[in-house]
Amino acid sequence: MIDFFGSDFSTFFVNNNGNLTFVDPLFEFTPSPFPITNQPMIAPYWGDVDTRGTGAVYVASPNESTVVVTWDQVGYYNSQTNLLNTFQVVLRDRPDTGLDGNFDIEFRYGQLQWTTGSASGGSGGLGGTPAQAGFDAGDGINFFTLPGSRTSEVLNLANISNVSLDTPGLWSFAIRNGETPGSTPDNPLLPVIIEDGFQFDFNITEPDRPFFIDPDVAVGYNYIVDSGPNMTSVLLPTGIGDGFYELWSDSSGGNCTDFAFSGTTLTGGTTFNFASPLRCFSVRGIETSAGLDPANPLAFITGLIFESAGSVSMRQIPITVFVDDGTTQVPEPTTSAFIYAGLMGLGLLARKAK
Repeated sequence: MIDFFGSDFSTFFVNNNGNLTFVDPLFEFTPSPFPITNQPMIAPYWGDVDTRGTGAVYVASPNESTVVVTWDQVGYYNSQTNLLNTFQVVLRDRPDTGLDGNFDIEFRYGQLQWTTGSASGGSGGLGGTPAQAGFDAGDGINFFTLPGSRTSEVLNLANISNVSLDTPGLWSFAIRNGETPGSTPDNPLLPVIIEDGFQFDFNITEPDRPFFIDPDVAVGYNYIVDSGPNMTSVLLPTGIGDGFYELWSDSSGGNCTDFAFSGTTLTGGTTFNFASPLRCFSVRGIETSAGLDPANPLAFITGLIFESAGSVSMRQIPITVFVDDGTTQVPEPTTSAFIYAGLMGLGLLARKAK
């Protein structure tokens, strides 16, 4: 049994078109954008799969706590096999994490060559309405969509990962207490791992509810909203160095390219409300002695509140300094990596405007 957004399920339907559903089978081959009401779904690649020409869908249970569904070398409608996809979803029971019903979702993409069947407006496996990947509670509110869904970029899911650079095509999500990653600091949303940093793509669902992300960090961060509602408060973690941080304000006239110390000290574990909504700010003062590993995606968990719900695109830019053998610090900080957040209304913490 799994607890999926507060509903318990012990069975599911394996649908030919790249998804699992929990209430009824789904025959739709053209993916509708999440959220979809009354149809809880886990979709590694919801698209116009056609197994008549080649390929097959396999279901296996390697042990009592794991079920694996594989779409192996499948073509697209109508019986086309010039381009083939291989992908898989793994559901793993995790009562060891505290509660019966907790489980993990893994999406594994071995090969993605086509996005669309001809019944979805595609031509030669591309164009039209491309496939969608993610999961949906079926309540019209809670859902998560993987980057590139319903665009040609969905093919890139086979080349990137939210686990590591060494595991392209592997995506892992922890469902705890019926809720998706990002609901608590103990289960933050992991970023997409890319060569020069991290990328976040997710949606704001409930205003006034925290959403936690976790990129890497060295000595500080710049937080910049590129579009959407501005930020109204920040919650920083405890247990990092001395637990105190400096708040730096934009000093570039709204360009968010330079920052100056505001004179305000932030305390980890305490929500700080800005005097007015900010498009950007910077947090500094993380000691190098804290030894945060820039390659560790569980290094620093941050919560943000926005002035309203909606679609947000933002970056979180770690600030690093070079430390030679742990003793010699180059005084001039440099920015390295970037985290770009967007797609479907990204939200760390959303609050309705008064």
